[in-house]
Amino acid sequence: RQLAHLLEVAQLRHVEIQVMPTSRGDHPGGGRMQVLKFEDGTAVGRADDVFGGRPVTDPRQLRVLELRYGSIRAEALPARESVAFIQQLLGET
Repeated sequence: RQLAHLLEVAQLRHVEIQVMPTSRGDHPGGGRMQVLKFEDGTAVGRADDVFGGRPVTDPRQLRVLELRYGSIRAEALPARESVAFIQQLLGET
């Protein structure tokens, strides 16, 4: 059901799903990461494995999270390939 739900969500215009294959081995992702940007230009972010897992608002710390996020996205499958990968997994289960 989770795979089917991911495919449904992937159809939304504002959602892009990328899968990090386990074959990629070591990558910069180390757990959950969030960066929230607000209309007034402020932002807050956190990651499980940096800055003690605490929320950060310092622009330099946010930049670290953004760079890490960019690296993760660059190593993950593109969105279309990710959807195809999920569809393949769903067909196998």
